[in-house]
Amino acid sequence: MRWNGQRADGDAEQALLGLSGLIRSVRPPDFSGVTFHEVHARSVLNKVPDASRVPFRWTVNPYRGCSHACTYCLAGETPILLANGRTRPLAELRVGDEIYGTRLEGDYRRYVRTRVLAHWSTRKPAYRVTLQDGTRLVASGDHRFLSDRGWKYVTGAQHGAGRRPHLTTGNKLMGVGRFAAPPSWSPAYREGYLHGVGAGRNGVEGETLERVHRFTGEHGGSGELGSPADVAAPIAPDDDWQKGFLAGIFDAEGTHSRGILRIAVLAPDAVELARLALKRFGFTHVLEDPGRANGLRVVRLSGGLTERLRFFHTTDPATTHKRTIDGVAIKSAARLGVVAVEPLGEQRPLFDITTATGDFIADGVVSHNCFARNTHTYLDLDAGHDFDTQVVVKVNAAEVLGAQVRRRSWRREHVAMGTNTDPYQRAEGKYELMPGIIRALAGSGTPFSILSKGTVLARDLPLLSEVGRDVPVGLGVSIALLDRDLQRRLEPGTPSPRARLELVRKAREAGLPCVVFLAPVLPGLTDSVEALDGLLAEVADAGATGVTVIPLHLRPGAREWFAAWLAEQYPDLVPRYQRLYARGSYVDAQYRRWLSARVTPLLRRHGLGPRTGGDERGVPGDREVGWPEGSMPGAATEPDRVRGDQLTLL
Repeated sequence: MRWNGQRADGDAEQALLGLSGLIRSVRPPDFSGVTFHEVHARSVLNKVPDASRVPFRWTVNPYRGCSHACTYCLAGETPILLANGRTRPLAELRVGDEIYGTRLEGDYRRYVRTRVLAHWSTRKPAYRVTLQDGTRLVASGDHRFLSDRGWKYVTGAQHGAGRRPHLTTGNKLMGVGRFAAPPSWSPAYREGYLHGVGAGRNGVEGETLERVHRFTGEHGGSGELGSPADVAAPIAPDDDWQKGFLAGIFDAEGTHSRGILRIAVLAPDAVELARLALKRFGFTHVLEDPGRANGLRVVRLSGGLTERLRFFHTTDPATTHKRTIDGVAIKSAARLGVVAVEPLGEQRPLFDITTATGDFIADGVVSHNCFARNTHTYLDLDAGHDFDTQVVVKVNAAEVLGAQVRRRSWRREHVAMGTNTDPYQRAEGKYELMPGIIRALAGSGTPFSILSKGTVLARDLPLLSEVGRDVPVGLGVSIALLDRDLQRRLEPGTPSPRARLELVRKAREAGLPCVVFLAPVLPGLTDSVEALDGLLAEVADAGATGVTVIPLHLRPGAREWFAAWLAEQYPDLVPRYQRLYARGSYVDAQYRRWLSARVTPLLRRHGLGPRTGGDERGVPGDREVGWPEGSMPGAATEPDRVRGDQLTLL
């Protein structure tokens, strides 16, 4: 058991057992779903193992875990589309459940099956999003929905710190619209179902037969199905009977393939009953080939996927395989324009899941989720969701570091930050540990470097510029790609590539050196000449003092979640990755040589090659590699030649 029941104060969360120096565990309302475990650390200077051939021997990591990944939350009663075509409230989902998500294929986003990898709840201020078709979604302000203009947060601002894409009236969400409520299995529904199945031409089997046995058994019958005449249709059937009848006749004689739902029957009275029931619930339909010689009549449902799903949810047929929508494009004519976004004025229990596709279908619209990363396995924390939501904060880091670097034995060696967890993750905006750490290092005359992808770093640029006059300072910003859609799916919750490029520009305007780490390069996804050339052009325009290129590392933990992500998003690439990473965490030497040959002329083209010595330094992961100018303190000297295995943000 990881948790005990003690609380330090009213805002405290359950404390993490076994964590040395724990003061309290808190879940602030402005960090939905994230628990911060505040500790008093005895030491914050970490010595790098001698076997690691990196150009520094010491690191400082004020945080363990990372709050970059956002958590998005919905009300627990929100119906979620399952892979069997039914729905289930979000609060009742469980890890391992198979549901529908989406995948972008060419010009269309299509429905695909995915699994729930994690499930959790929190309390946050709630907002209600109302759509034209009457759909009402209760969510946190941080939740994102897919609109016709891309992913949009529920709330945001046009200017200032809260600026982000957010829903406004006029936006249209993507999906099929509000899900219909499922029927109750009342006695009338059961009778209607048995009558519908009995109207079929052939015997029944599988899930249909199981339901027949259940319904006839509940009526005290033998489990054998008679003809529809054995159970006469009511003169004025109610809604439940008609829903059951439609489900039964569809299970017996219905088909659903290539986007078309049909019911084919011989008995004229059964056809009329089906058409009357469809009309009762507002389903548009046509009668195909009414003059067939064999007397067969075919009723075809109109209205596209929106109406087919409404049929399934309204009637609840038993046959699962007839309800599949795999590969169907999410485009629809549903009236999903945003009418209003309103604060409810209260905090509510909200829920979220992690899926392999990074999204799910919430009450008919495409909803973003938190994509957890499997790199957080210490202290019995799981390797997925916990990395993003269980963050250890060394609240006394500055004081302890100050005492350590004031010791007479301290040799003022280079200290690197950001090589394990990002010191400028979102949590730094709350705890503000880095200014004290910077002052402690600079005050002792210790050179240091920072690697980050967090734009919170911009806050400390004036301080870094000031101390840079006294001690050598190196800065590095990680930017993997320009493709915003891929970045959202791979690194949800992190600052956009454009925001990170602007951070580089601001650092250079402040007079600081700043290198860009193109990391990670994803084989087959971001290693094309076009992708690399475009990104390097932007990096050069931002004024970066140098660039190094780092192919994807797949250490244990990260390897497992990335494999699942790749299989869902890009299954055709799976065999290639199996070959490239067959020998371990690092891509094979042949690919590194190929990538180096591709990158070298692009670096020259954009003036980002080495500025001292003129030698070719390859890419990290090669046997030898140097760090570009600005990444290490004292960049005026020839960079050390080292292996680049350590620098990865995955």
